This record gives sequence, structure tokens and C-alpha cells, in this order.
Amino acid sequence: MTLSRRSLIIAGAGALAAPAAFAAVPASSRLAFAVFRGQNKVGEHIMRFSRSGAGLLVSTEVEMRVKLGPIPVFRYAHTATERWRDDSFASLTTRTDTNGKVEQVKAEASRSGVAIEGPAGRLTAPATAAPLTHWNAAALDGPLFNPQLGKIMKVRTARAGRESVQLADGGAIPATRWTIRGEAEIDNWYDAAGAWAGLRGKLEDGSTMIYRRL
Repeated sequence: MTLSRRSLIIAGAGALAAPAAFAAVPASSRLAFAVFRGQNKVGEHIMRFSRSGAGLLVSTEVEMRVKLGPIPVFRYAHTATERWRDDSFASLTTRTDTNGKVEQVKAEASRSGVAIEGPAGRLTAPATAAPLTHWNAAALDGPLFNPQLGKIMKVRTARAGRESVQLADGGAIPATRWTIRGEAEIDNWYDAAGAWAGLRGKLEDGSTMIYRRL
């Protein structure tokens, strides 16, 4: 199946040292990507990481704009605040504006499950569920929920092996690729330190969206 723009921007686990969430945090405490639709740059995706004791705060900002000539035909803005404690997901709040349509999601984890409220309604995901925010490969081993729509995702994930991934400056680095298939079609790459290094996703119109790390 193809991946919609709404599902894509949201917005090896076994090889990562514990705590897994902290192992995926880049040394600079920041990740930034240039976002391309086909060959055209359409925006940026920026994540900032802040540690406090056993806690981790992840802030995300995404801005995208697609133009037909000089005329904008698609606007997208997404913000998220994500909290982890040790290697466990704790909470998430998101706000997404797609061409003026605003969607919000709140999720909070407890021993009995992850309570999620969003455009899809209210539901309780398994206690091991985490949002598909891409940066933490360890989360791909468990149930995933869509951080923009607030619903459990019907996908399967697999570690696909080592290969190189292109960066925004034209260089390339060795990375591990993970595949996500089902209601989404996404490839994510993670560098030797476990930090998110790139993304490729198929859009519903058949085009391809690519993230190249800055």
C-alpha cells in the first residue's frame, strides 16, 4: 500500500545499547533533515533532544510547502513533544496543520497501556506501543501508533541490513536500513551510532518522499 503525506510526517534495535531511547540520541542533541518530494526540496524536519536524569524530551518541528509554479498547493506544519523515561515511551502531544485542517493527538503510557486521544477517537494501545516518530529504531520492534491520527498502525517491520545512505550535502555514510510495510511503505536508515540518518517513503500519488540529513 502507499503512504499518504499525513501518515509520513509524523511529524537495529537489537544492536543498540540500553537504554535504547538514549542510545539513539545524536551527540549534538539535534537532528535536521531536508525533505524532498521527488527531486524538489519541499521543507525541513528538525528534532531537538534534551536529557534530564532518566528522562528524555524530544521536540519536533516540520514545515513543508509544495508549489505548482509560484503557487503553493500544499502546506503542512507539524509539531510534537515526546517524552521517554529510561527506554520506555511516556507521553506525546502533537499538532498538525494540513492546508488549514488542524489535528491534535495526546498519548500517555501507563502499566495498563497507552491511552491515546486524537482524530481517530479514544483508544488504548498495548503498554509496549510507541509513536512512529522514526528516530528510535528500538521502537520498531513493538506496536506502533500514528502520531498524527492517533491510531494503531497495521504494519510489519524488519531490519534489512547495512548499506550507505545519502546526506543532504551529497556525501554518504554507512547505515542500517529498517523497512516498514503494510498501511505504510517506509525505509528508515540509522547510522553506526544508532541515530536516524534518512528516510524514503512512498506517497499515495505514487511519488517518493526522501529525507536527507543535514
